[in-house]
Amino acid sequence: MTTRVLTRDPRGYHALELLDAFTPADTREREHHARMLALLATTDAPFTRDQFDPGHFTASALVISRDAGQVLLIHHPTLSLWLQPGGHIEPEDPSLVEAARREVREETGLEATIAPTCFDLDIHEIPARGTAPAHLHHDIRFLAVVDGLPTPASAERVDARWLAPQQAATLTTDESVRRMLRKAFPTAPNA
Repeated sequence: MTTRVLTRDPRGYHALELLDAFTPADTREREHHARMLALLATTDAPFTRDQFDPGHFTASALVISRDAGQVLLIHHPTLSLWLQPGGHIEPEDPSLVEAARREVREETGLEATIAPTCFDLDIHEIPARGTAPAHLHHDIRFLAVVDGLPTPASAERVDARWLAPQQAATLTTDESVRRMLRKAFPTAPNA
């Protein structure tokens, strides 16, 4: 079966390439994968932050230290959760990978090497805020790597912490972050 891309935005084809090359790790990711393909096939504005129904794509990255075996999580001020850096895809972002790179830079101040392939998929609800109703983020996630444990310096002034995988799994209450930790650190206890 061939998936069509309704949007004229070239990032739609980039998203389709990422999704076509991705192998979901479990039933939940398979469901998210199918729903993301459907989003590409049924809307002409899948990257527009004010498309609330059926939601829109976002991009994020799990940042890990290549040599220290730690992960960087940020405290999301609106959701009050410990998560990976990420957010909306801006009109000037040429690709989802570049959107994730920009988000890492804005939220941590770090320049990370980001793998060009999809690492994880998640669809999650964002609560209503201001004039925006509750809606879904279709998050395409990447793996980002840095050397050492550089000090985060966020322009957005978010709390960011380097953590051992098991500490991160304890600190976060988000199961999708725990799934990424298990993927990134398969031999870590309790990740």
